[in-house]
Amino acid sequence: MRQLGKSFWRGALAAVAVAGFVTSAAAQMELKIMAPAAPGGGWDQTARSMQQALMQAGIAKGVQVTNVPGAGGSIGIAQLVNNSKGDGNQLMVMGYVMVGALLTNKSPVTLDQTTPIARLTAEYEAIVVPADSPIKSVKDLATAIKADPAKVTWAGGSAGGVDHIAAALFAKAAGADPTKINYIPFSGGGEALAAILGGKVTAGISGYGEFESQIKAGKLRLLGLSSPADKATAEQPSIKAEGVDLEIANWRAVVAPPGISADQKKALTEAMDKMAKSKEWQEILKAKGWDDAYLSGDAFAKLLGEEVIRTKEVLTAVGLVKS
Repeated sequence: MRQLGKSFWRGALAAVAVAGFVTSAAAQMELKIMAPAAPGGGWDQTARSMQQALMQAGIAKGVQVTNVPGAGGSIGIAQLVNNSKGDGNQLMVMGYVMVGALLTNKSPVTLDQTTPIARLTAEYEAIVVPADSPIKSVKDLATAIKADPAKVTWAGGSAGGVDHIAAALFAKAAGADPTKINYIPFSGGGEALAAILGGKVTAGISGYGEFESQIKAGKLRLLGLSSPADKATAEQPSIKAEGVDLEIANWRAVVAPPGISADQKKALTEAMDKMAKSKEWQEILKAKGWDDAYLSGDAFAKLLGEEVIRTKEVLTAVGLVKS
């Protein structure tokens, strides 16, 4: 019995040592996260929020964030595919915006060439106007765009992204020709915000989180969110509940370069799994107003393939992509 006891404790201590090694190995990860956009926008915010959560939760030893702006992520993804092949420490933030931008920009590099890791968040689109705008409601904007779609100028993210798609679908739902909208793309949320606040455009469209502080400060008026009608509140009205049939959700995710090994993919996925469950990440989601839409592995890879097909159909229907 005494011998059995010694064997038991030797085994238990060995198990603890192995567990400790695995934990410390995970914490030794030195990650690099590319935000394929200028500072201030949703991808940049996501990358820096990941950096914060991964470091504070002890999941990674170091996390470096870099910005590679331009063409709705087309420049960033080209860099990831061509320069980072086989790099198991590299991640790139992407999302629904990139799916559309790659199609409209006729990018030679596609999402099929990346290694899907995980979807992280979802967020509804917000339509805002300057606080002193004569447009007071969703109906006012719908009336203006129906009268002359080219006269209503929109500030949003890259051409073909979710902001552009949502603006085109808003015009269509309002009874205007969606192919004639006057959409001005910006590579960073900070630039778009400056144009809206400066009265250089009629309206702005992006994820709610990018406008929240300015809405609360009384500098922007929120007309509505692209949420289901039953999610409407006094503070966050629904465009659909206001009579314009628009409902669309943006999502953000991370992918890795091509050519990484199965073990590297597993390590990156496990790091994202841990981050998604951490209290640090959950607190960030709450603070940013992002919905937790975590999905990893084969389920995310399948979803990504389906979104590419669906987005091409929408973009073709509103004239942003030629069939």
